[in-house]
Amino acid sequence: MSENFPAFSISPVPQPGPDTAPPELFRGVYGMPMFVTAPTSDLAASLEFWAEGLGFFDFFTVPGQVTHLRRWAFQDVLLVPGERPGEAPASSVTFSCLLSQVDAIVAACEKLRPGSTQGPRQMPWGTVEVEVTTPENTRVIMTAARPFDPRSAEAAYLGESGFDLPEAPGA
Repeated sequence: MSENFPAFSISPVPQPGPDTAPPELFRGVYGMPMFVTAPTSDLAASLEFWAEGLGFFDFFTVPGQVTHLRRWAFQDVLLVPGERPGEAPASSVTFSCLLSQVDAIVAACEKLRPGSTQGPRQMPWGTVEVEVTTPENTRVIMTAARPFDPRSAEAAYLGESGFDLPEAPGA
């Protein structure tokens, strides 16, 4: 095996494609390898935005102390009481989603908080991204991989850099 290999089998993020279904919301218990803590002056407003706008669910809440949000496996956010930072985002975090979810995320977030989104934008590294500013001023990037095109400039660069690339369909 080379140093670089596809690892979709160990990731909750499915391989991109036009008919790819999102994974189910993950309700299991695990040791969290990474999570975001977002201080907020209004736990209820932040919970509503993360749930209705970004597709997270309330995994559990200790009233007035913490709300543990989750989406897919290993996409965990802890909302905690705190002051909303000034104009600049307090922190920035990126979560994976699917191309088929991007427009719905933008629409839901804009309905809840007009002006909270920027994009979506097609990025040169093979994704489409939308930037969302939450009520507690967290910068959230929702990123969706585009299906891999082995004839693209990105693929040529990766191949020249020594990555094992999938074959073109029908090749």
